[in-house]
Amino acid sequence: MPTGAERSVRVLSVSSAAMPMMGGQPALEPVAIEGDESLSSLFRYTVTLTTPEQAGYNERQAANVAIKQLVGETLTVHVLLDGRPGAGPEQRHISGLVTRVRFLRLENRRALYEAVIEPWLTLATRTSDYRIFQHKSVTDIVSEVLGEYDFVHELKVARSYPAREFQVQYGESDFDFVSRLLHEWGLYYYFEHSQASHKLVVVDEMVAHQPYAHAGYEKIPFHGADDTVREEHCDRFNACETLQSGRWVTDDFDFTRPKARLQQVSAMPRKTSQSGMERYGWPGDYTVESEGEQLVRTRMEEVGSQGERASGSGNLRAVVPGCLLTLERHPQNESNRQYLVTGAHLWVQDIGDASAQQPFECRVDFEVIPSSKVFRAPAPAAQRPRTTGPQTAIVTGPAGREIWTDAYGRVKLSFHWNRYCTKDENSSCWVRVSSPWAGTNFGGIQIPRIGQEVIVDFENGDPDRPIVTGRVYNADNMPPWDLPANATQSGLLTRSSEGASDANANALRFEDKKGAEQLWLHAERNQDIEVEKDETHWVGNDRTKTIDHDETVHVKHDRTETVDHDETITVHNNRTETVDGNETITVHKNRTETVDLDERITVHKNRTETVDLNETIGIGMNRTETVGMNETIDIGDNRVVTIGGNKAETVALAKAETIGLAKALTIGLGYQVSVGAAMNTTVGLMQTEQVGRSKRVDVRNSFDITAGDEFSITVGKSTLVMKSDGTITFNGHTFNVGTSGEQYFNADGHITSKANKIQEN
Repeated sequence: MPTGAERSVRVLSVSSAAMPMMGGQPALEPVAIEGDESLSSLFRYTVTLTTPEQAGYNERQAANVAIKQLVGETLTVHVLLDGRPGAGPEQRHISGLVTRVRFLRLENRRALYEAVIEPWLTLATRTSDYRIFQHKSVTDIVSEVLGEYDFVHELKVARSYPAREFQVQYGESDFDFVSRLLHEWGLYYYFEHSQASHKLVVVDEMVAHQPYAHAGYEKIPFHGADDTVREEHCDRFNACETLQSGRWVTDDFDFTRPKARLQQVSAMPRKTSQSGMERYGWPGDYTVESEGEQLVRTRMEEVGSQGERASGSGNLRAVVPGCLLTLERHPQNESNRQYLVTGAHLWVQDIGDASAQQPFECRVDFEVIPSSKVFRAPAPAAQRPRTTGPQTAIVTGPAGREIWTDAYGRVKLSFHWNRYCTKDENSSCWVRVSSPWAGTNFGGIQIPRIGQEVIVDFENGDPDRPIVTGRVYNADNMPPWDLPANATQSGLLTRSSEGASDANANALRFEDKKGAEQLWLHAERNQDIEVEKDETHWVGNDRTKTIDHDETVHVKHDRTETVDHDETITVHNNRTETVDGNETITVHKNRTETVDLDERITVHKNRTETVDLNETIGIGMNRTETVGMNETIDIGDNRVVTIGGNKAETVALAKAETIGLAKALTIGLGYQVSVGAAMNTTVGLMQTEQVGRSKRVDVRNSFDITAGDEFSITVGKSTLVMKSDGTITFNGHTFNVGTSGEQYFNADGHITSKANKIQEN
């Protein structure tokens, strides 16, 4: 091919919709371009521009081209290609956004300028954001982020990628975030340039790449540096073999399957000595084995793809990263095969016009990988972001709910940095909550509620793995007790849910103020206390227990209650006491029992009542005592019965009364004894009966009086004495015997009548 002064046709040209114009013509034309472009990186080309000599600008005009209008606009450099003989001229296009432009110097009445062009993706380096992506795959996220830019991108992926529960762009630029995700999953990108634009293409397999489209570049010949050839060719090509690790191991932990073995291994040792070295990465950033397998294979492919590379140089204007080329005529037979261009440094200097006499120069240094291998881009320069310490967030959930959690007690959060947060059940992934104690169905748990501020940290500093480590108060959620007035108080105060007010809560509060120490326990509704074995309560002073409704105490074994001083029990309504077995009540001193209305005592079997000294029973009105069978009253000494009114005593069958010594019966007014059949009174020694005025005995049938020795009746001065020997003596003042019938006096002996005077009629 023609070189240097032999070439008369300009190779470089430039176009841009924002190109400054002077005199109706473009004010600038290219004289050189130099830059680097490689897979999964931002290309950067420096274009040297000059004012055209034929335009006839004076130095002032040439030095004052309005170059600022180029900044941020698309500029395309067109490189003329020789191509295949007979195929006609073609062009390679290098299109990008002008990110910098500057005036260099005046030279021979012309002005030199320099413009830097970069891909539109460079705009993504000039942003930063915090945002959350949920349940989306890497391709979903990349498409969403890149879709926010008004430029073209295309995903040509062969693999499928899992949806990830939670991915965070944490203060990163869009570029760093996308680059990180692509690298993690083994995707990479390149740019396809066209006449007025360029397109970003994301790929993951070698099949996505094609040979350069221009004729004459299907195969690249190799010629040594000493060869004199006219065609574009490669004059240096060095294949390189390097020692690489051959095994990658990764692992992680899934709290939903704590005992699951998640370790994944990928082994791809190259056919070299010492290729079995192992690399271990943790955490692997997965909880699903299939995801771990894909990630560890990607890491192994990344390491393996660095083992066989090649670099070359030549005057090749059409060596473009992302395209395939085939090398031929290389003395090393194994080098003559197809390669993927992974990077290239291009330098082209165009011929000058007549006054400049600048020769044409072109040089390309490139790097390739055999197309039979797998390419994986190296890790981007920007490392995965790490959090620098705890932060706070607000608990969120569905509208109208106060608590929103799952089986693990996790919550959803609104991070302060998330300006896109919906502040509902979709604000974040489920976030685990630290507990003071967590065991197998035991431990402590307090679920943060919607609207509360919590302290959040991140496992291994990874923004994708938040965990709640604590809670804090703020102006919307103040402490349960006024501070600092109650600074000596500590404890817990809950809030009833849902729809409760400040008055609805369970509470445990400690007051540590000296002299006013207190433990306050409050149950808003029910309180259930379970003691598996013993319970001991000690109250140093008084105890007051108030139950607004019912109380049930169930003691399944024994109960002992000791009151060292007084006990007062007040029952305002009824009281029922049931003892299934025996009851013993011991009162060592006095006992007073008062029943304002009625008292009923029922003893289904026997009852024994023992009073060591005295017993006094006072009944204000009536008393009824019913004994179903027998009643025995045993009085060791005396018994006094006083009845203020009447006494009626009914014995259905018989009554036996035995008095060991004496019985005194005093009746204030009347005394009546009614015996339905017979009445028998037996007095062992003597019986005395005194009647204050009169006594009447009415015997309907017969009346028998039997005296063993003597029977005596005395009425004033009159006496009747009857003795056991048959002597009957009447004494009195006057003796009248009157009969309505006859009178008979019979005597076995004499009848003697003796008086001062005896009259007979």
